[in-house]
Amino acid sequence: MFSILVVEDDENLNKLMGEKLKNEAYQVFSAFDGEEALEVLDLQHVDLIISDIMMPNMNGYELTKLLRDAAYTLPILMITAKDQMDDMEKGFKAGTDDYMVKPINLKEMLLRIKALLRRAQIADDHKLIVGNVILDYDALTVTMKEEIQELPPKEFYLLFKLLSYPNKIFTRQELMDEIWGMNTDIDDRTVDSHIKKLRRRFENLDDFEIITVRGLGYKVRKNDDK
Repeated sequence: MFSILVVEDDENLNKLMGEKLKNEAYQVFSAFDGEEALEVLDLQHVDLIISDIMMPNMNGYELTKLLRDAAYTLPILMITAKDQMDDMEKGFKAGTDDYMVKPINLKEMLLRIKALLRRAQIADDHKLIVGNVILDYDALTVTMKEEIQELPPKEFYLLFKLLSYPNKIFTRQELMDEIWGMNTDIDDRTVDSHIKKLRRRFENLDDFEIITVRGLGYKVRKNDDK
């Protein structure tokens, strides 16, 4: 069971989020400012933090920066009433992983939490399992039953990225920026070429399929999503 710490000084909202999370089988701890959050963290194991920004004693920015400076790597979802770009930028610079603006949609909050926890697990393990396929980020290998393939780095990173977010559409530009860097001289034909190579490598696999979304880019569909 994952445990989540809700840090929110609005008692009603704190309780509402807590009940929603409990209904989804999460273990929930509550705090009403950053200082109380630190006290909880001293006593309990927490997998993810949901934190408001504007709170007494210690605000969300201060809490997040303190935790990152202390080498805490757990995901932090920041929630605030503010929607200005500079506030979002400040939150990400402090070390938050995601950001929502009040009034929050609780269903969206749950989806974001699941995505953050999945990413954190992938980052910790450096492995991604899709059906019978195992991607090892450190070794750049793809294991399929008894067969192991070592992929060229760009092909591996591209596949790992797509499989980490099944059904999410990535534009060619997003993939170029992520895999090759924003200052590269390559064009989108390079992405297409790598996708073709990946399809050829894994054309006999039933565990996933790389889908071309016309006019947009690419996504991966797992076999259990059909």
